[in-house]
Amino acid sequence: MKRRLISSGGPWEDVVGYSRAVRVGDSVFVAGTTSAEPDGAIFGGDDGYLQAKRCFEIIERALHQAGAGMRHVVRTRMFVTDIRRWEEFSKAHGEVFRDIKPAATMVQVSALMAPGMLIEIEVDAVVDD
Repeated sequence: MKRRLISSGGPWEDVVGYSRAVRVGDSVFVAGTTSAEPDGAIFGGDDGYLQAKRCFEIIERALHQAGAGMRHVVRTRMFVTDIRRWEEFSKAHGEVFRDIKPAATMVQVSALMAPGMLIEIEVDAVVDD
């Protein structure tokens, strides 16, 4: 099967050696996505909702480049640094997926790539149309 790599030009893609997304057949896998801007600055400051919302905007762009959309997402994984703030993250998730309802997971981790990052999200999608 053909393997298609999608890059967002993020600051860590070349250093770490990963793609923002990979499409193989009808499946699209989007890498862990934070609210980091191309220059490495964290969008949203200490606001979990704004960070999550930006993550989904970046994810949506990657899916679009792979020929998919948010409606194709079947699984989300949210890695958060403070699970007590789950409502902030969940609000953004609910705005995007209220009607799509993918399988979803949220787990707390001790830290993310850079200080100030509150959430990292990855998604899997299946293009069925």
